[in-house]
Amino acid sequence: MTSVRRIVGALGRVLWHHRRTPSPPFTSASDSRPDGLGAHFEWGASGAAALAGTCELIVVVDVLSFTTTVSVAACRGTEVLPCPDDENGRRLAAATGGSLAVSRHQQEAGHPWSLSPSSVLDGPPVERLILPSPNGSAISDVVCKAGKPVIAACLRNAGAVAAWLGEHGYATSQAPVGVIAAGERWSDGSLRPAIEDLFGAALVIGGLAAGGTALSAEAAVAERSVVGLASKQIADLVRASRSGVELRVAGYEADVEIAVAMDADDVVPILREEGAGFRR
Repeated sequence: MTSVRRIVGALGRVLWHHRRTPSPPFTSASDSRPDGLGAHFEWGASGAAALAGTCELIVVVDVLSFTTTVSVAACRGTEVLPCPDDENGRRLAAATGGSLAVSRHQQEAGHPWSLSPSSVLDGPPVERLILPSPNGSAISDVVCKAGKPVIAACLRNAGAVAAWLGEHGYATSQAPVGVIAAGERWSDGSLRPAIEDLFGAALVIGGLAAGGTALSAEAAVAERSVVGLASKQIADLVRASRSGVELRVAGYEADVEIAVAMDADDVVPILREEGAGFRR
């Protein structure tokens, strides 16, 4: 805990320094053409819906654990079909012949795959996996049904995602992208912002900014959340986050460690059309 306090203190000093230091320029919506920005940032399903109308592609970040599991699965050649809940998952599995992932506590020999990335990493390989989740998976499903491609990003592949977007002509004023931090849920169902998703989004946005992408105000602020933090510091903060602690207390520390392996994957899982799944 002392180490985490030191990191938080360092982060505070970094943010204070940048409050006093002139920021790299970004274009504000009030003084630019509507198409003048290359990258936008928002939170949750509502944010994704808002950006899907104007962006050419949406990047969804749900570090603990949907997009991390998708990245791990893609590395093994598994296609991942998103859906919002178990009921829809069962229907989708029946329609496609895919294997249905169950909740973590329901894993058994006949259903070894779950939202847990360790279950996909350690379990038998499968061609197609149906992966229900109320956050990242549900958001991906909605965006795809709106006709926009979706990329699954996490701490493991943030660098690869940013590079891919630049190489394929995205994150420009002609082809803007929206980066969505999925977040978690409070007990009343409302959005709970999650720092692990903020960090994953920030790393993608930072890679785009380094290539000259013009950022929205929200994207610029999100990108600053990791300025001055080393990979180990980001990993330690994710371990100490509410989501990280919940998983560790429940016995899923391995999932957290898989999630904080920065840039361990070079895959870019993309969902291009409704009825298909994320593929590398």
